[in-house]
Amino acid sequence: MSTGREHESKWPGPVVSFSRWLENLGETAFAYLLLTPVFVLLGAIAFYPLLRTFELSLFTGVLGAGEPTFVGLQNYVDLFTGAANPSLPGSVTFLPDVTTSGSFPFVHVDGWVRSTLIVTLLFTLVSVSFETIIGFGQALILDKDFYGRRWVRAAIIIPWAIPLVIQGMIFYLMFHPSTGFLTSYLAPLGLVAETNTLNDPASTFLIITVADIWKTSAFMALLILAGLQSIDRNLYDVAKVAGASPWQQFKLITFPLVLPTLIIAVLFRTINAMRIYGLIDTVSSCTTVPSLSCMVVETFYTSRGLSSAIAFVTAGIVGMIASVVIYQRYKEGF
Repeated sequence: MSTGREHESKWPGPVVSFSRWLENLGETAFAYLLLTPVFVLLGAIAFYPLLRTFELSLFTGVLGAGEPTFVGLQNYVDLFTGAANPSLPGSVTFLPDVTTSGSFPFVHVDGWVRSTLIVTLLFTLVSVSFETIIGFGQALILDKDFYGRRWVRAAIIIPWAIPLVIQGMIFYLMFHPSTGFLTSYLAPLGLVAETNTLNDPASTFLIITVADIWKTSAFMALLILAGLQSIDRNLYDVAKVAGASPWQQFKLITFPLVLPTLIIAVLFRTINAMRIYGLIDTVSSCTTVPSLSCMVVETFYTSRGLSSAIAFVTAGIVGMIASVVIYQRYKEGF
């Protein structure tokens, strides 16, 4: 009489073997196995468009106007030598204009504010620095136990929850010649131009930077707060018993333990700031405050290859920043 063992030995065998194989995997190998679907999905939705962008950057031509012409790396050469500047809208340049004489050593000041690369990097540095400082301060306050903490948390999140277009229109209306009211207060202080405020590069850069800081400081605060709340509170009790001052507790406990979370938050914000476009386009225009993403959009229909080259350079800069941060964290064991 058949006991069914023959049938069992045929089918459960591969399953049992696979289960034993999984059990024998090391922790690192098992982690990579679980991440395999993520890698496949990332390759499909991220790396393929990146490679396609690089392919398009090797050609020149206008979208929808005949077959593009293969030019190799000429678009990149034109970007970094200034030959592509006439193809950019307005008087915008990719690198600072070193041919213009002025009071600033080697480079005229106007050359810096009209450079898409310099404007993007400067905006990223200023906005992310202030967002980190303000967000860290907010997170430290929200980490304390006080009456009404939930309401304060909700109030801090409100700017972050406002849609980008609405946020841009708020700052646009505050400095509009007919409806705005802040120009009359800030112009005497020399912070913004008295007339045509939204058409002045320096004034608009300041307005957009403040608008971005106002909105995304809450994002930084939430990320840093999550790191603060993961710290063991017993460490502070031991520090108090040992006579540590609040500054010593922050220096020796809070900051070192929240540093990994802080670095990840700064990395996220840096990547996002490097891609700024919507806020500039809503408040003013891409020719007033040129950014790399602005030039990608503005040149797409007139020079598809140049637009793709700018996009690939932007992705390369973001990738280098992320790689350096991740490598440093890996070296330090985070």
